[in-house]
Amino acid sequence: MSKVMIVTGAARGIGAAVARLAGAKGYDVAVNYTRSKEKAEQVVKDIEKSGHRAVAVQADVGVEDDVVRMFEAVDKALGPVSALVNNAGIDYETAIEDMKLDRLKRVYAVNVFGPFVAARESIRRMSTKKGGKGGTIVNIGSISARYGGLPGDVVYASSKGAIDAFTMGLAREVGPLGIRVACVRPGLIRTEIFDSNIGLDRAIEIAKTSTMVGRIGEPEEIANMVLWLCSDEASYVTGTIHDVTGGR
Repeated sequence: MSKVMIVTGAARGIGAAVARLAGAKGYDVAVNYTRSKEKAEQVVKDIEKSGHRAVAVQADVGVEDDVVRMFEAVDKALGPVSALVNNAGIDYETAIEDMKLDRLKRVYAVNVFGPFVAARESIRRMSTKKGGKGGTIVNIGSISARYGGLPGDVVYASSKGAIDAFTMGLAREVGPLGIRVACVRPGLIRTEIFDSNIGLDRAIEIAKTSTMVGRIGEPEEIANMVLWLCSDEASYVTGTIHDVTGGR
């Protein structure tokens, strides 16, 4: 029986790359999306071409009831989750003096509270002390957690700092339950997240001079690290944070 992976925010960007590679590596995949139904369904079709099952599941990861419903839908369609990738994330570019509290709360709902709830639901299914077979949780953080982010991006960077601490603490908590936890911190990656702030063209220019390899990263390069962390090759890796930044 194939292992089952849930990837949040998997309709595009890093999430879509992770979902497609997971299918190629032998997983049945739940492709979570919030609004991009057509893009999510295309990712599903790509996974099915590799010979594995996939479903697109609509859920706003910033809403607890949606996350619970997503896991229940995956239980029925694919079976219990064995790997969770907490990828969904949103940005809010603002100077703190101009910040709107409701938008701050929304970023934390998606970027922090969502991973907590998804982890909770995964643990309930993975825990070897509750009859599960163990599993892996990979959180997608950001290198911005280390340096505070691009100008105006403190809100996003701080939410990803929370993910660093969450990863290390959770790994310690669930290690005895047969569950490994790790974090991947991307640097500048060619995704649509820059559409809400500096723009992709500007990100490409910054990457030319701020990385050791002189270029922006690709979503597939993040996916490679994620799938390795979920594999048996990483069976002794937990509580770790992995920078994939081109040396930025």
